[in-house]
Amino acid sequence: MDTRHTFTAFCGHQRIAAGQVAEMLSAVKAWVELHGEAGILYFDDETGTQVDFNLRQTIAPRPGRPRLGVVSREITLLPRHWKWLESQPSGASAALRRLVDQARNSPGDRARQAKEAAGRFLTAIAGNLPHYEEVTRALWRGEQERMANLMKEWPSDIRDHALRIAACEI
Repeated sequence: MDTRHTFTAFCGHQRIAAGQVAEMLSAVKAWVELHGEAGILYFDDETGTQVDFNLRQTIAPRPGRPRLGVVSREITLLPRHWKWLESQPSGASAALRRLVDQARNSPGDRARQAKEAAGRFLTAIAGNLPHYEEVTRALWRGEQERMANLMKEWPSDIRDHALRIAACEI
């Protein structure tokens, strides 16, 4: 996992913690001691998906080399593609990984990923807020200013987090 990968925890419409896993969970544990554990939602800031954490489990770095998560799968290419890949000095797999990373980091793809992440977050936490449907339409149209105006009545933690995700600031 990317060392800058961050998560945000909400209780209702209040943001209670944010940061990398260990720092975020530490802040949540302190909050839980005062307020209780009920109703906490955790979000992956990069994807906007809701995730689960077990607060009773301790997060400690494991000794040794980290697992890279390499998965072998089959792909189908035309002979000219295989020929090009085989000619690459670092090998076919490295060339494919490099091409995928270049595409993932392109401005157009990052903007699409940010919209998808903001959409997931909004669906999970803001579906009952005023103008929700119009906000999501503005998100997909790329109308940041309209989106922000429609969310003026929303709780600031929800509004600010959604706008940060949509603007690729996370």
